[in-house]
Amino acid sequence: MIAYVTLGTADVPRAAAFYDQVLALLGAKRQWEGERGISWGTGYTQPSLGVTLPFDGQPASVGNGVMVSLSAPDHDTVNRVHALALKLGGQDEGAPGPRGGFFHAAYFRDLDGNKLMVCCPLTS
Repeated sequence: MIAYVTLGTADVPRAAAFYDQVLALLGAKRQWEGERGISWGTGYTQPSLGVTLPFDGQPASVGNGVMVSLSAPDHDTVNRVHALALKLGGQDEGAPGPRGGFFHAAYFRDLDGNKLMVCCPLTS
């Protein structure tokens, strides 16, 4: 159902350096690159994540209540993605652990303040 999600950024090269490393742990690579943004994915028929300078020319801002959830294959990958995001300057929004009785998840904000979650089933 979802084709892609884009997040606003104030600095494409800075965001690219962050997401190149974080999304590589999930098997994603750059799929598209332009003057105003970049997107990453695991295949052109799968959902992708992009960062872009806002089209309207206004400053990028974080949407209240907006969160992007990234799928990981196992608990170790969830933990590694969260740790790397923090090491690269992201902010902790919730340490890795069980959530809702059915998945293992961790929460962080990227360098522009966008909220992301990485998760896998509890049984992974």
